[in-house]
Amino acid sequence: MSDAHNEHQSFIRTPKQLIIAVAGFFLVIVIGIILLVIFATNKPLGGAGSESQSAQAVATRVRPVAEEGFAFKDVNAPKVLQSGQAVYNATCVACHGSGAAGAPKVGDAGGWGARIAQGYDTLVQHAVHGIRAMPAKGGNPDLDDIEVARAVVYMTNQSGAKFKEPEAPAAGAQAPAQAAAAPAAAAPAPAQPAATPGTPPTAGAIATPAVAGNNEAGKNLFNAACTACHTAGIAGAPKVGDKAAWAPRIAQGTNTLYEHAIKGFQGKAGVMPPKGGSTAPDADVKAAVDYMVAAAK
Repeated sequence: MSDAHNEHQSFIRTPKQLIIAVAGFFLVIVIGIILLVIFATNKPLGGAGSESQSAQAVATRVRPVAEEGFAFKDVNAPKVLQSGQAVYNATCVACHGSGAAGAPKVGDAGGWGARIAQGYDTLVQHAVHGIRAMPAKGGNPDLDDIEVARAVVYMTNQSGAKFKEPEAPAAGAQAPAQAAAAPAAAAPAPAQPAATPGTPPTAGAIATPAVAGNNEAGKNLFNAACTACHTAGIAGAPKVGDKAAWAPRIAQGTNTLYEHAIKGFQGKAGVMPPKGGSTAPDADVKAAVDYMVAAAK
């Protein structure tokens, strides 16, 4: 009777044997999970003999997270010229889409007729160098002359012209042109003559408010570049002397105003092109800002 009872006893007879059995059970489960994960992913782990230590893989791992989703421009890469429509949508639409400052609207054959009659070369020259309230290159100095010409062709062809869009010059033709342009760019621009009392304003200039302590460089630049927008309030620009419009901008601080004027700024109310579309030195741009701020106080 006692022998039959002993045959049905468990092989776990001590606490130590129980612990070993439980540990073994969990070990088998963990090993099974690891094997399932390896089978499911079927991806070799990084280490010796893999590509995980290559220069490209290391650079990818140490790349800052802030760079994700941003494209960086290679300054050494050849420039890809934009189409006329792209330039129009980015730069020209502010005035030529609304007719601001007397700009002819795209599609208005009557407004463009007399201008188209002047010819392609004249229109491109006016667009590149500016004329009256039209700033040079529409206020975007980063545009290539060909991009400006394409925008002219796009707008005029939408308004009755049949100009041919210019093609990008061959790589061999660009080098001589750039070499010829370098000496001209290095030559200093002639200083603008200071206005004297009693002298009538130059073409395109307006009567500006008398402000104590005006810097002549700032006043001259205002009359040459800033007046097109800051006199009529084009593209959301605060009018010179409008205290209410300038108050929140002045509250941002002088340094912020300088940065927006020099580098350009695009906000909900409008667009400010870099340096107002001019090529003036930073010091003159700051002086123009001081001139307008003083007029609004």
